[in-house]
Amino acid sequence: MADFATLDELKARLDWTLDADEERIATSALEDASDLARAYSGREWEPAASAPRLVRTLVLKACKRYMTNPQGLTQSRAGDETLGWNDTQGENAGTVYFTHDEQRMLAELGGRKAGLVSAQVTAWNGRVHRHPGFVPAAGSSKAFPLFACEEDPW
Repeated sequence: MADFATLDELKARLDWTLDADEERIATSALEDASDLARAYSGREWEPAASAPRLVRTLVLKACKRYMTNPQGLTQSRAGDETLGWNDTQGENAGTVYFTHDEQRMLAELGGRKAGLVSAQVTAWNGRVHRHPGFVPAAGSSKAFPLFACEEDPW
């Protein structure tokens, strides 16, 4: 499957010139981000050019985020070599990922709408009873027929 963005488009968003090793990593990041975009949207969009422009933008944004900080650092210091990570990114630290808002946008672009859904529920192996129901009547020894309509007794 084709990626939603090209390496040249990603290079245009970065502040430095990529060397050969970084180009290889960037190409893999574009593949990963495109696969994640397909998963979150629930759509294939073949050919990839048929996808909305926002999908390409989100893929490039996720790849730029990864290329700028591939280790997922939250703190770095040159003197005494201090590096720091925290759990704000969780399992996504050091990987290509989409934020929750980006995931929601991809789902909406793919046609998935968040919200409540009602589903019709029926009883398993249920049967429709064609006889009227009877309820006790106050002050009488006879039961009173309830819902006695022949077409739709319930």
